[in-house]
Amino acid sequence: MARIDAFLKLGLTQNCSDIHLAVGVPPMLRMHGDLLPIKFRNLGAQEMESYVDEIMTDMQKQRFANGEDVDFSYVSEDNARYRVNLYRKATGVGATFRFIPTTVPTLESLNLPAAVRKVCDNHQGMVLVTGSTGTGKSTTLAAMIDYLNRHRNLNIISLEDPIEFVHQSQKAQIIQRELGTHLTSFSDGIRSALREDPDVILVGEMRDAETISMAMTAAETGHLVFGTLHTTGAVKTIDRIIDALPSDQREQSKAFLAQSLKAVLTQNLIKTPDGKGRRACLEIMIMTRAIANLIQSDQTHQVPSQLQTGADVGMQLMDQALLEAVQAKEADPDDAFRFASDKSIFQKFVTDTTILQRIDLQQETS
Repeated sequence: MARIDAFLKLGLTQNCSDIHLAVGVPPMLRMHGDLLPIKFRNLGAQEMESYVDEIMTDMQKQRFANGEDVDFSYVSEDNARYRVNLYRKATGVGATFRFIPTTVPTLESLNLPAAVRKVCDNHQGMVLVTGSTGTGKSTTLAAMIDYLNRHRNLNIISLEDPIEFVHQSQKAQIIQRELGTHLTSFSDGIRSALREDPDVILVGEMRDAETISMAMTAAETGHLVFGTLHTTGAVKTIDRIIDALPSDQREQSKAFLAQSLKAVLTQNLIKTPDGKGRRACLEIMIMTRAIANLIQSDQTHQVPSQLQTGADVGMQLMDQALLEAVQAKEADPDDAFRFASDKSIFQKFVTDTTILQRIDLQQETS
């Protein structure tokens, strides 16, 4: 058994989402959004390097020795699965382990809005799940792929970095390919997928212009493409795609978004009232003729007003999702207040009044 498994097992028994190991500090656990150190000595440089050396392949060791960050999946001795990121910092090696449940989540188990299921019923175009790191994008995408797997006869090609949830083909055939193991880049993976008779292509991360361009091509040619971006809202997502491509393709990008972008789902994970878990709150943009016109006329700043009034097609702003969760007693009001854009709506629900004082102080000094 790899020695690092002892830390992973401790994190698992504490119901943690992430385990952090780094030189110069004790191991830390992410519990319900909070990062907490465990009672252990500060990890030494040689100790830390020996830990990670035990779980890497020769190829991964070579890449890490060449100065690259390395992402891979790891299965511990007790068959728990983790997504691993190894990196170097000023004081030495660091590693983050994200626990991946063995059971693939469903839309129902995640309590996602009905609009998410309707989005999955598209037959072509692009659907983006966005949010900052650690907001559950991969989990939501896994649930969406699971829905398609159970309900439609499709060829689904999933390009991931690394493979997280492992799907068993049901009605659909699911082919999961891993960056660095089965493909050299996401753009090459999309290019290959287009020759493999796909119905659905999942792109783990649209991180560069070439990948975005290839994903757009796939969506325009009759495929349903799912992807992620590290953006925090529909407007920023639209602007990111337009700005990522060369300026001479700006009009072409706007035309693509207006015609082929089907939805943008932006996530935050909010603590539950008992503090023992987190639930997803989503801002949802569904492409309509009105939003398409706003994109093509460079008026994306007006998109939020369409989300606010588009409940009939399943749209909602993040603040609306947060408020609904607070009123249903499914979200901690203090945590919802921190994530809200219009904080005045949530002031009457806040239980920790020091939060309000800190906000007032920030406004006075800004």
